[in-house]
Amino acid sequence: MPEVIFNGPEGRLEGRYQPGKEPNAPIAIVLHPHPQFGGTMNNQIVYNLFYMFAERGFAVLRFNSRGVGRSQGMFDHGIGELSDAAAALDWLQVINRESRGCWIAGFSFGAWIGMQLLMRRPEVEGFISVAPPENLYDFSFLAPCPSSGLIIHGDKDRVAPPSSVQKLVDKLKTQKGITIEQQIVEGANHFFEGKVDELTASCAEYLDRRRQEIADGGGR
Repeated sequence: MPEVIFNGPEGRLEGRYQPGKEPNAPIAIVLHPHPQFGGTMNNQIVYNLFYMFAERGFAVLRFNSRGVGRSQGMFDHGIGELSDAAAALDWLQVINRESRGCWIAGFSFGAWIGMQLLMRRPEVEGFISVAPPENLYDFSFLAPCPSSGLIIHGDKDRVAPPSSVQKLVDKLKTQKGITIEQQIVEGANHFFEGKVDELTASCAEYLDRRRQEIADGGGR
């Protein structure tokens, strides 16, 4: 798992990169939770999602947004962090020019950033949003949501309560042409304490199923 340094809008960004198994391997980026509450690319959920993609042959990148770890810059309340994520995806695409397929995954604050990035990148074929905090951030930009994806959260989440996540899911499900799948992990809090393996297994099952549908010629 090579350590990588690439240029972001405010200087260097630090990441970990696993090359794909084939030249045309799909690519994925994984976005970490809120940096002011300890969120980094080494968060256990981010780490597990990174390896979930790597085990399936993806070229996958996780990275520290500005001001986290060895990444330069300062926290920018989401605006700069979105620019960092766009720069990370640009870097990943440049070194994987033959790639077929692009996915975005994010946890909590990272889910919010990831879904904003989704709106800017029509090439993204799928996303995984873990515990998106609809109650804390404005998700109204998802109009319409450009690709199908998974929203997965715990029924004991007090940071992003199930009722608020349900509002987001219900809104997205009214759109035609995409499929939003919702999964609820019973007994899980916001950090999925004691439930990370179950979370990862659910995300892996979803990814495998969606990739097969895409390979079979299914829709986005």
